[in-house]
Amino acid sequence: MRKIPTALAAISLTALVLTGCSDPDSAGSSTGTSDAPSSSSSASASSDASAFDVTSLSAVPEIASLVPQDIKDRGTLRNGASTDYAPAEFLTSDGQTPTGYEVDLVKALALVMGLEDGTTTTAEFPTIIPALGTKYDIGASSFTITAEREQQVNLVSYIQVGSSYAVASGNPKNFDPNNPCGATIGVQNGTSQADYAQELAQQCVADGKDTLTVMPLDLQTDVSTKVIGGQYDATLADSTVIGYTIQKASGQLEQVGDVIESAPQGIAVSKDDEQLTKAIQAALQHLMDQGDLTKILGSYGASDAALSTAEINPTIDN
Repeated sequence: MRKIPTALAAISLTALVLTGCSDPDSAGSSTGTSDAPSSSSSASASSDASAFDVTSLSAVPEIASLVPQDIKDRGTLRNGASTDYAPAEFLTSDGQTPTGYEVDLVKALALVMGLEDGTTTTAEFPTIIPALGTKYDIGASSFTITAEREQQVNLVSYIQVGSSYAVASGNPKNFDPNNPCGATIGVQNGTSQADYAQELAQQCVADGKDTLTVMPLDLQTDVSTKVIGGQYDATLADSTVIGYTIQKASGQLEQVGDVIESAPQGIAVSKDDEQLTKAIQAALQHLMDQGDLTKILGSYGASDAALSTAEINPTIDN
């Protein structure tokens, strides 16, 4: 899950060819500093031929009636996102165009709300919330819902994301997710999984068990390649990241164990804009009820993470 501020390196998993000798850096790793919004021609920019076409969606009059007049007049729903977090939001091979399931979701929301388009602009993660209501209408950028964030903005839940392990197909190293001590696992720098893996390693030592070796790298693509090549026993990452990586690995990776430390994520809206918050909630609920949210997430290997109820500021224990 995203930390504050994010320290994740930009990655483009659509270009990933996961083989033992592949070069995961060859696809490029732009940091996504462009301030230009995505073009409407990339409404469903997943590289999968089976990607859900959000342009097939149409306006729902009762939802469109909830949209604030200034957004209706503009005709565009503006989203700010830190495009370094595949498969939710990342850049295509041109290093400029945002793609990912949240990019597609913003477009879907806009169409259901009776707008012409939903655009996503690359932004530094910590700058998104302060710019809501002025530069951006919404923030769809893998915002984990926390009590602290709910004091700053309205958050409308739509997905549940946790952590998952992946191993080479067939689990040739016999990795046990319930007892990782003695294994070598790869993690991506700057993620909560990197911190969690270090805690596990310390616990292995405290319990007198075999050493858990944690290998942090800047790119998840590098980690996954080493798992496939046998250098690492497993990788630990966001459940959505694992699902997408498995989808792109052409049968060379598989998930083991259950999703752990799961938490909801949501779309952020300014506290001062209750009208837009309710419009986003209604549009999300419509996409859930029609099965379209599952299809959008499914294009990126994340269909299992979809929630069935869009809640505004759900109760969070933390």
